[in-house]
Amino acid sequence: MEAKIIAEICNQKVFELRYDCVLFCLIRGGRESRGNSMKTTMSDNINRRNFLKTTAAGGAIIALAGNAACSPSKSNAKAKVVVIGGGAAGLTTAAHLVRRLETPDITVIDPSDRHYYQPGFTLIAGGVYQPDDVYKPQSDCIPHGVNWLKDSVVFVDAQKKLVKTKNSGDVKYDFLVLAPGLVLRWDLIEGIDEASLGQGNAHCIYCHSGAVKTAAAVREFVAKGGRGIYTDTYTKHKCGGAPKKICLLTEHLARKQNRRDALDINFYTASKQLYDVPYFTPRLLEIYKERNVKLNTSTRVAGIDTASKRVKLDSYKDGKVVKSSWEDYDFLHFLPPMSAPLFVPQSGLSITEGKNAAEGWAATDKYTLVHKKYPNIISLGDVAGIPTSKTSAAIRKQVPVAVENLVALMEGKAPEAKYDGYAACPIITDYGHLLMCEFDYQKNRKSSFPFSMMDMSRESRLGWLLKVYALKPLYFYGMLNGLA
Repeated sequence: MEAKIIAEICNQKVFELRYDCVLFCLIRGGRESRGNSMKTTMSDNINRRNFLKTTAAGGAIIALAGNAACSPSKSNAKAKVVVIGGGAAGLTTAAHLVRRLETPDITVIDPSDRHYYQPGFTLIAGGVYQPDDVYKPQSDCIPHGVNWLKDSVVFVDAQKKLVKTKNSGDVKYDFLVLAPGLVLRWDLIEGIDEASLGQGNAHCIYCHSGAVKTAAAVREFVAKGGRGIYTDTYTKHKCGGAPKKICLLTEHLARKQNRRDALDINFYTASKQLYDVPYFTPRLLEIYKERNVKLNTSTRVAGIDTASKRVKLDSYKDGKVVKSSWEDYDFLHFLPPMSAPLFVPQSGLSITEGKNAAEGWAATDKYTLVHKKYPNIISLGDVAGIPTSKTSAAIRKQVPVAVENLVALMEGKAPEAKYDGYAACPIITDYGHLLMCEFDYQKNRKSSFPFSMMDMSRESRLGWLLKVYALKPLYFYGMLNGLA
């Protein structure tokens, strides 16, 4: 249904709608349902279909209007561009390049049959989305005019300007977009891997199958009660808010079902603090205290014994383990460490110093997104070794900079566009509200419209509605088509 709506809008080329009209639609939807915020879960009594139409259409028109009004002129630069990665960063960049170049010659290399809207994994685990709601065939997501090589990359020879693939031989390029995402390092957690998720009630929502298993397990945990342990991880990782979201959704579900007293909920973070963006941290700490979620810092998961339902937790100080203990649990949500795909460091494209060097992130200028060693390589998204959150919201702001600088390089000019580190992390606090955390490299608040008009140090109903109903269609029909 939403696809038909967006298509109709695009065909009619309606570009004149103002931001305030869209804001009115969003706020009206929020006001009409505000009294039912505590009931907004699987049995949501919002008119979901009508609201989806409104927000999807509004978001699409905003994207189209902005694109139509501000699109830079076409470039006649000619070069073979290879994009490694068919995720959010790779496909959005390819879509923008198609619109920017007069004669695009673009190849995307990616082995996946499905394209996942990964921000939806938390909503699957929370029972808001169904498993099939968050993906489409990859063939439907490849931008028109882009060649898709369905294969995996094993090595990049940056000196010879070629990509070595697993099954298709070498692919030459003039310019390379390095956007393969990251990998979940199950091998660094003793006792469990992706295939064994769910055994011993140990779960992780950072893959589709894990999110599906978590959805049922959370409801069983609330029904039975017991001790719940929720953790993040010590490496740079995508969507740092996700572990907090599933923890707080579980807590709220227990309150809604009058089962809160039966649950002992504990959150362990590998960081020295719960959150490191000063504008939002105080309220998040208040929420954890108000809801009696026990907070533990500087603690990592070292291993899981699924047979006995125990997790090994190592507490750190100054980079050294000061305490190691096996803790019993009835429900466990954990994150494995994460890193760049192994071909990135093996190809000599990764950072070589600093605390995150071992994780292999691409050596990327944090402002221009140009590779620090090879000026014909642009890197963005999760793989980029830049000091910002790894989220699709960050990617949406990185892509215009990456494309502008890539076209400049293709034209023999210096890359002058700058990325300010914008990232967004909508931390769901309950069924119906979230903290819309937006910030830049300096960890300063950097709110986008309409949140720039609101006090976002507190939970937002509007943010929840946007998260649940608007962002997914905007992602599939706007962002991946180079329109947002």
